[in-house]
Amino acid sequence: MQKQKWKNIKSWIKFALAICAIVVFVILFIFNLWTPLKHSVTVVVPRGASVGRITNYLVQNRIVKSGRLFNFSVQLNGGTIQAGEYDIPRGAGVWTIADMLTHGKVAVTSVTIPEGYTIKQIKQMLQNVPDLSGDVDCDANVPVCNLAEGDIFPDTYRIARGTSRLAVMDLARKKMVEVKKSLFETVYPEPLKNWNDVLVLASIVQKETPKTKEMPVIASVYLNRLNKNMRLQADPTVVYVLTDGFGDMRGEPLLRGHLKIDSPYNTYRHNGLPPKPIANVGIQAIRAVLKPANTNYLFFVADGRGGHKFSAEYSEHQKNHTIWRGIKKEINGIVDYDK
Repeated sequence: MQKQKWKNIKSWIKFALAICAIVVFVILFIFNLWTPLKHSVTVVVPRGASVGRITNYLVQNRIVKSGRLFNFSVQLNGGTIQAGEYDIPRGAGVWTIADMLTHGKVAVTSVTIPEGYTIKQIKQMLQNVPDLSGDVDCDANVPVCNLAEGDIFPDTYRIARGTSRLAVMDLARKKMVEVKKSLFETVYPEPLKNWNDVLVLASIVQKETPKTKEMPVIASVYLNRLNKNMRLQADPTVVYVLTDGFGDMRGEPLLRGHLKIDSPYNTYRHNGLPPKPIANVGIQAIRAVLKPANTNYLFFVADGRGGHKFSAEYSEHQKNHTIWRGIKKEINGIVDYDK
């Protein structure tokens, strides 16, 4: 009798488990597996769009089968939908879609602002990024509408697809504010007096070399020249003036006559640093200026391999320069000048 009773209990347990499994399967099927979506799609939810409006769109475009189930899923996930651009994967059911839209799991993209770019170059680059929206210029008394060289921190920013270009620039501006705060109390090497001086010299170093290991050495050359009251004679400062702040000759050569252009940024005509940075700088260029190499170098010239040769004496520099002239003629004939 006792055995029979135990068998009956086990049978009921098995039956209950079977029913539970069926219920779970049905729920999963209805909410997440029952889907007409055979290909991935992009859904854009406008700011302020109602749940009803988005539901109708999803049903009409055969992204979900049941508007009621989608609405129910939205309510279980909090009841509100967030604006943005969403990549809905193939086979996604109402629960997955509702979860994405209610929790703002928007499509993302990466935007890289290169080190050494000027504001004009950055704006041109951002205009060519199709995953962003809006213009790069604005007319208002807010920081992002009045950017200058040195205000932007070059970096890779991971953002929601469809983000405005102004928002990207403001994100990079805020990152530079953070960098400034973290380094502002640092002791500056002589003869630099303030943060602007640091950024100005860092921008020149940034434009002179792409090699991180060379940056502290080049920084030392310019600091040595400043301390001896020698003109910096930095080509990038002339290029900045010639290109009206664009910062790139775009294939045109820098000629001897260009060095005579009258501008406070022309370090061939004026002693000391230019008034403001000539580009936006990365952390390595800033660190190179704050902690320059300990050298007695006063000159450097390109070595033809992407780097530079350094010297303390002008006679040695002349020899290095003669070698570079020969290499230069073989490359493209661009004129380079003494540092």
